[in-house]
Amino acid sequence: MHTADLQSFLDEKADYYNQPVFIETDPLQIPHQFSVKEDIEIAGLLSATIAWGNRKMIIKNAQRMMELMGNSPYDFVRSHTDDQLKPLDNFVHRTFNGVDFISFIKGLNHIYSNCGGLEVVFAQHQQDNYLHHSIHAFKNKLFEIPHAKRSHKHVADPLAGSAAKRLHLFLRWMVRNDHKGVDLGIWKSIPSSSLSCPLDVHSGKVARKLGLLTRSQNDFKAVQELDVNLRKLDPIDPVKYDFALFGLGVFESF
Repeated sequence: MHTADLQSFLDEKADYYNQPVFIETDPLQIPHQFSVKEDIEIAGLLSATIAWGNRKMIIKNAQRMMELMGNSPYDFVRSHTDDQLKPLDNFVHRTFNGVDFISFIKGLNHIYSNCGGLEVVFAQHQQDNYLHHSIHAFKNKLFEIPHAKRSHKHVADPLAGSAAKRLHLFLRWMVRNDHKGVDLGIWKSIPSSSLSCPLDVHSGKVARKLGLLTRSQNDFKAVQELDVNLRKLDPIDPVKYDFALFGLGVFESF
């Protein structure tokens, strides 16, 4: 497929899937329940963190996380007591459990209390119009206070070779603002041009079939290759094509 034809095809698919109805079956519906910036950020981060496996179960368990925080995630993060943390012990989503949930709550408290908040941490560490160093810095900040070591595995690090799919998904939610009602676009200090595609099994398979990706592994190097090719198609908003790649893979078995 010639570049112009490929771009036209992907633009059409991105427009088709980038619609509010998409939210009905996506974990993105969880942060959409909130209106306060910090509530949206925390709900988005926690929902993206457990975004692997059955989508219905992801949504169910992400909603459970909100309920355990009294449906006020920012207030809970900032002012929880030890007694209020105890019910979190029983939370489980696949390998993410209550110990990890509590580690995240304490780490987020540290980020909001001492580091200026999530947007500041990610925005301060942008390099060369990419957010890989931002993700690395976020992981360091989240875990620079006492925490359960097991929780490290739930925050991927591109600088350690990971595709960091769930964190790139979270960043897409927070940064993109195309006024279509899907991505939330509440962060103004990071441009959409800095985003990387949340590379998973579905988007990876489609990208390879379309010639956008040659690397066989879904790792950091694959994300870098896909970044280059998607930015050729749209240097301003390359990650809009995540809707096309994901939709083609999940809903059309392309």
